[in-house]
Amino acid sequence: METDRRRQIARAALEVLANTGARGLTHRAVDRAADLPDGSTSYYYRSRAALLDACLLDLVRQDEAELNALAPVLRAADEAAFADAMTDVLYRWATTERTRQLARYELCLEALRRPDLATALHEGGRVIRKAVGDVLADLGAPNPQVRAAWLVAAVDGVLFERIAGAGATEPVDRAALAGVARWLTRAALR
Repeated sequence: METDRRRQIARAALEVLANTGARGLTHRAVDRAADLPDGSTSYYYRSRAALLDACLLDLVRQDEAELNALAPVLRAADEAAFADAMTDVLYRWATTERTRQLARYELCLEALRRPDLATALHEGGRVIRKAVGDVLADLGAPNPQVRAAWLVAAVDGVLFERIAGAGATEPVDRAALAGVARWLTRAALR
């Protein structure tokens, strides 16, 4: 039960981060977002720093779970299947999971001021890059770990453009994202 409550609070805190920014992340705001009695969040996470740590941990766990779910598909993939999987991720992250990505950007900015948060954030990113590099190696990419780092950076850039950048006000076009995914896949594998 306690683990479920902690996860519920962390997810609500990510939502608050996405909707109000880091300055809006308060224990009371999270209590309201999670529909919990006042004081619930501070019972589980005494400080704002602890709450931010919980956000980051939940975000990394969500990313790892998603990557683990995709791993069997990606391991058996060819170039086209890899591009299709990337299209699905890009589209989902830019639409139904947009809030999670906005919270990620807020955490990245907060990590600039908190080295401990930056360390955890970068470690989570390293795990993702390593897993993508392993898939690229299976697909025959030269220098797969280097290519994975650049591929993840490019995906981050595409998402930022669609979620918070100059293209954020435009509708998300799945066909356009599919074209970008095919282009990025070709670049990573050749």
